[in-house]
Amino acid sequence: MPAAISISLEGKCALVTGASSGLGRHFALVLARAGAKVAIAARRVERLEALAAEIRDAGGTAAVIALDVTDPTQVPRAFDAAEAALGPIDILVNNAGVATGTWFTKLTEESWREVLDVNLDGVFRVGREAAVRMAARKSGGSIVNIASVLGLGVLKAVAPYAVSKAAVIQLTKAMALELARDNIRVNALAPGYIATELNAEYLASDAGKRMIARVPLGRAGELDDLDGPLLLLVSDAGRYMTGSVIVIDGGQTLAIG
Repeated sequence: MPAAISISLEGKCALVTGASSGLGRHFALVLARAGAKVAIAARRVERLEALAAEIRDAGGTAAVIALDVTDPTQVPRAFDAAEAALGPIDILVNNAGVATGTWFTKLTEESWREVLDVNLDGVFRVGREAAVRMAARKSGGSIVNIASVLGLGVLKAVAPYAVSKAAVIQLTKAMALELARDNIRVNALAPGYIATELNAEYLASDAGKRMIARVPLGRAGELDDLDGPLLLLVSDAGRYMTGSVIVIDGGQTLAIG
């Protein structure tokens, strides 16, 4: 009988961007519980400090990293700081993102550029830096880009967000194809609507309730619904997976079409 595949991350170092709230905060906690040392990066350092304290109180190891992914000069400095605190980064969760809720005809150049600069350019900047360092160490690694079901299907009033997430999916595949030779696996998670502090008001609204009613499983996602897919991609359990996009949406993409 073959040995059970481990999802333990003991001895691994992970960097999570956009870790000050929402999905990123949760991802950092999941990785820490699995044994990884976690560098948590975002612009809101005070929130990161509170998260780091929570991880340490639970017996984990965390380092706070100030990072604005729209500033190319900050990205290598963030990796330098993370490596100085924890060691070389084995796992990247490329999560930083923003959303808009504006009709296409009301979009401004500024709002369009803001979303693309964080959601796509930021993923490129951070992913490239991680890949260069992983390749130089010749030790491989795992990169998980956070996409969305809106990269696979479209709803109204989310044009820049949907475009950015569709591009992240294609970027993930391009990265996976090129980086496989360096034993760097690159995959994506594509969540549906996951209940967080950021969307609580929308999900409680009439529009949000109508949206949830169209989800085949009949509810919004919960943060814990993402734990298994994330751990699969960053651990040896997913060692033969690269270029994959895992959809966690209760069947929502079936309803979007």
